[in-house]
Amino acid sequence: MFTAAAGTMLSLLAGRAMAETVHGVVVFTRHGDRTTKHYGAQTLTNLGTTQNFQIGSDYRARYIKSSSPHQILNISEFNYVPSQIYASAPNQGILLNTATAFLQGLYPPLADLNPSIATQTLNNGSESTSPLNGYQYITLQGIPPNSPDAIWIKGDDNCPAVTQASQSFESSPEFTTKLTSTREFYQSLFPVLKSVYDITSPEDLSYASAYDIYDLINVARLHNSSFSISPSQLFQLRTLADSAEFAYNFNASQPERSIHARTLSSAILTQLNKTVALEGALKFSLLAGSYDAFLAFFGLAGLTEVSESFYGLPDYASTMAFELYSPETRTSFPEEKDLWVRFLFKNGTAGGLDSWPLFGTGRESLSWGEFTREMKRRAIGSAEEWCSACGSSDGFCATYTGVAAEMFTRGGMPNAIAGVVGAAVTLVVLGIVGLMAFLFVRRRRSGGSVVVMADEKGSVRSGSTGAGKL
Repeated sequence: MFTAAAGTMLSLLAGRAMAETVHGVVVFTRHGDRTTKHYGAQTLTNLGTTQNFQIGSDYRARYIKSSSPHQILNISEFNYVPSQIYASAPNQGILLNTATAFLQGLYPPLADLNPSIATQTLNNGSESTSPLNGYQYITLQGIPPNSPDAIWIKGDDNCPAVTQASQSFESSPEFTTKLTSTREFYQSLFPVLKSVYDITSPEDLSYASAYDIYDLINVARLHNSSFSISPSQLFQLRTLADSAEFAYNFNASQPERSIHARTLSSAILTQLNKTVALEGALKFSLLAGSYDAFLAFFGLAGLTEVSESFYGLPDYASTMAFELYSPETRTSFPEEKDLWVRFLFKNGTAGGLDSWPLFGTGRESLSWGEFTREMKRRAIGSAEEWCSACGSSDGFCATYTGVAAEMFTRGGMPNAIAGVVGAAVTLVVLGIVGLMAFLFVRRRRSGGSVVVMADEKGSVRSGSTGAGKL
């Protein structure tokens, strides 16, 4: 579990020389407060939307405002410029709305920022302001769940290897010990949760549902005035959920549990690479995802070796940022050898945006070359690699596996398939010839003739001429 004290303790890591220039940043954000997952189809609450908006505003204050020492070089302070901003989220309402609220904070309505540029004067002398006080419509890329691009933010979805590896935690001594030692505690919560439709007895409550129970109670605590639970009980629920969810998402000896962190690593590196390749033209990238990717990345990047807080669930609206900068004041984009990367984490809306050392290096910043090498070591870099690691042959993975792989990668069909197709084509041709012969003989007997034609779609049809068909 993250605490304010943990962030303050290492705030010294955020110290840096002021003479530096930020060239770009990639941010990964969690959704804000929402309805419980227990009933499915969860949505952001008003509080959750406000939290994501606030976080977007915080990032605006750091990277967009001209008064900030960390303002990204040559970024537009007031007007949204499409070429400078990239935003993406899976096609799930809660994550799309998360990104939208964040972006509203990043580039608020123009009338609130600079009234002098919010209004345009038309040729007839009248003034025009876009709706909602100059609301800025920032492009957000939604990713369909069946697209190969879905794996970069949600690499654990539809991945059998992740599911199997995560479930193996439930056979571990750690899980068995906690299941036994916490049974009495969980069952004591039955009076609090007995109104939930599928919790019918104390035996329905155990460490096996640690996150689900914590989520139910945490949401009720915030939104149900008749709900009551002690701070010590809530803390214990949160701590147990922390331990369970981290174990489900990372194990150093079982890399399959953190496949989603490896695809996220690739997405982050890809966006930073675009900033480098475009010499700073792309300045800010936003990816919206889930807490499980945070936990998996914390383990993968060695952050748990720096602080035990990284074993805990990130709060609502938490963010990770990867800042690309050069350690001196510049007016143009530098050579790659002069670029550095800094990792920052903000735990919810209350925590500070603090820097932390990655990959066990003990250093706050890494050169661009070292950062790239370390990320590539951990990343899954292609959809084909993901399909192989996941052991999936569904959807787009069929392109890379089995029959489809032979057809597409070798440029032809396997012999067995070719034989079947050839036999089918032969039968079709013989059928057409037989039909033609039958119609020809029949028409000869009735005094007409038969014309066989192909229609516009290339299929065979018959037409007849003769006195009988006038």
